Amino acid sequence: MAESVSSNVVAAEKREGKGKGPARRLRAKGLIPAVVYGKGESAPIAVDPAAIEKALATPLKFNTVITLALEGGQKSVLFKDYQVDPVSRRLLHADFLEVALDKPVKVEVPVVTVGKAEGVTAGGILSIATHEVVLEALPGKIPAQIEVDVTDLKIGTSIHISEVKAPEGCKFKYATDYVVAFVAVPEKEEVVAPVAAAVPGAEGVAAVPGAPGAPGAAPAPGAPGAAGAAPAAGGVPAAGAPAKGAAPAAKGAAPAKGPEAKGERKK
Repeated sequence: MAESVSSNVVAAEKREGKGKGPARRLRAKGLIPAVVYGKGESAPIAVDPAAIEKALATPLKFNTVITLALEGGQKSVLFKDYQVDPVSRRLLHADFLEVALDKPVKVEVPVVTVGKAEGVTAGGILSIATHEVVLEALPGKIPAQIEVDVTDLKIGTSIHISEVKAPEGCKFKYATDYVVAFVAVPEKEEVVAPVAAAVPGAEGVAAVPGAPGAPGAAPAPGAPGAAGAAPAAGGVPAAGAPAKGAAPAAKGAAPAKGPEAKGERKK
């Protein structure tokens, strides 16, 4: 239900001068500079910030119609923009839009959901895709909120703005039929199986310390690289070793050519 227009009257006065100096003098008097836009012109005024905050303390908040009581007349306005002190958060400046009570205006109205979605009961997650909608209404017919019934929403389904019923005297304004609310499919948790550590040797068999192939184990007798091991088949014999298949040297036979035999006199 819209807030009564006549219950939000704020005294205002015309102000002269622009800049930091006049603004500082206004704040010293407990007032702040403000501007009223509308009808193709702007009017600089001064208002009491406490009175503005009190006037906006309604369910309509920024969509509350305020009556500015000026010398020589009144103006019906909507609170459109403001500036606050970054530290104290006190109101420093305000902008108002002058409206005609018999002409519709465009405003943003918050969205709230009602009911419990069927998809939520089934394990889905309800998400609001649009938190504010733009509508057109007479200043005195602006609703405090737009209620969206999500009771029939199932998992994977959504409600578009064209499916939402506008309050009496209001009309939604949109260029595309956007989503207002939907029920998402819950994400499944992925279970990762533990990975066994890789070990040398046969698959799934732990290496035995000291066994062949185990880290740090000594090579087995006769294995390649072991002390006194015979050369592999087809390999090159070690230096000084008889070739495979060669007959042993006869007793007393002269040594083969090559390095001098042990004990042979040098000539």
